[in-house]
Amino acid sequence: MLAILATHPIQYQVPIWKRLAERKRVPFEVWYLTAHGVKPSLDIEFARVFQWDMDLLGGYPNRFPPDPVPQQLGGFWDVGLCKDFRSRLTGGAVTGVLVAGWNVRACWEATFLAHRAGVQVWMRGDSNDLKVDRGFRRVAKRWLLGGLLDRVDRFLCVGGANRRLYRGYGVGDERLVAGPHCVDNGRFAAQARQYLPEREALRRAWGVPDGTFCLLYVGKFIPEKCPLDLVAAARRLAGGDAPRGYHLLFVGSGELGVDVRRHCRVVYDAESVTINVSSVDAGAPNASFTGFLNQTDISKAYVAADALVLPSVSETWGLVINEAMASGLPCVASAACGAAEDLLAPINPRLVYPSGSVEALVASIDYLANHPIPGSAIAGLIAQFDYIKTVDTLEQLWDGGTVHPHIQNRPAARVGC
Repeated sequence: MLAILATHPIQYQVPIWKRLAERKRVPFEVWYLTAHGVKPSLDIEFARVFQWDMDLLGGYPNRFPPDPVPQQLGGFWDVGLCKDFRSRLTGGAVTGVLVAGWNVRACWEATFLAHRAGVQVWMRGDSNDLKVDRGFRRVAKRWLLGGLLDRVDRFLCVGGANRRLYRGYGVGDERLVAGPHCVDNGRFAAQARQYLPEREALRRAWGVPDGTFCLLYVGKFIPEKCPLDLVAAARRLAGGDAPRGYHLLFVGSGELGVDVRRHCRVVYDAESVTINVSSVDAGAPNASFTGFLNQTDISKAYVAADALVLPSVSETWGLVINEAMASGLPCVASAACGAAEDLLAPINPRLVYPSGSVEALVASIDYLANHPIPGSAIAGLIAQFDYIKTVDTLEQLWDGGTVHPHIQNRPAARVGC
């Protein structure tokens, strides 16, 4: 059996587990370390309690730690491997374990424990080489992380920067296989088709004027995601020679919510955040704030907008780009986003700009507004990042990469990255 270790049910991963169960080629269970998100939970960065509007537990085998089940994620040291999972991992029934990187203590414990027991260890994390550590931190990290990665048999690469990170630690290509970062493309495409006839009505409901180029931001309002860079770019675009107007559509919430509103002329606000309107100057861009939108309603924003912008200075991937492209929406992102080089640069390098440069962001948005991206180009590229690819890889690994627990000379997998 393959044991898949996950911190909690994640809306992007569940379709993978459901399809893997449907095809019945791999005997597996998903072992959840916490029940975060199963019931309404507090997300500190969103500054709100929410629950995903989709079935996260049906259609595939899963289990949680024995009672009491942890309800919150906590930090690295807070999420460990419970005694029940330890005994199952070494009891002989498990011949392979899939860990999701190294962000919690349990992933390290499972990797070392499985390696000692002769159980195959596969890893699918999304860390990348875009952020360079220096000094003592770099030395210590390479020593610690190198020891962990040496005990992993196969790495499911989510993208180019993720693959380079592994290679930088000396992992050979024979241990690298494909497990691209993905969302349920079919679901987002279907939802976009459903809401497309309502596009103009949605724009009017959110105060987006006819004929304006609507720039969409989806995510937490936190410093790392730089929503204020988008506001600054829209201000410059509005003050230039652009023949069309620009409008900002913000989906989400967080600690910077008041600051973002303070620098905009708010024409719609679902959360009715109180700001000092007299402090907003004449050059502020027009903006609408929908608040948090769940997995079904988020498609309304993808349909209403003309482009998604992800201006983060630190982003291991940026799955909102996958969601937007699956919905047919073109995107602009900073080079600090892991998805940028895989999903945007192949369409046009001008859709990717140097992180932190508002001037470069202005240029990318202006280019996109005046050079529409064919829908076929978006659809063709996002099709390569579908969850079926990861399902295929897991099945191929199971068929060709799983060996008897006590055999240490393990054969190479049959798939390439």
